[in-house]
Amino acid sequence: MSHEPLYDPDNDVHDIVLALPQAMERARKVLDEKSAANIHDQDEMIRAAYGLQYVLRDLLASCDALLGGRK
Repeated sequence: MSHEPLYDPDNDVHDIVLALPQAMERARKVLDEKSAANIHDQDEMIRAAYGLQYVLRDLLASCDALLGGRK
């Protein structure tokens, strides 16, 4: 089986940066949803990891935009 990274910066670009309150609300919502995932179910864990890394990247992009950091 070949390795496929969870995040590929060449293909997984976030074009839209949410305002920080929206990004925080979305991150909280996904965190609540994914916290119910069955740790013994590989598919659920993969979906949780992907969903959480996605909203974390959104949240960091919003913080960077607010603080003048990298995009």
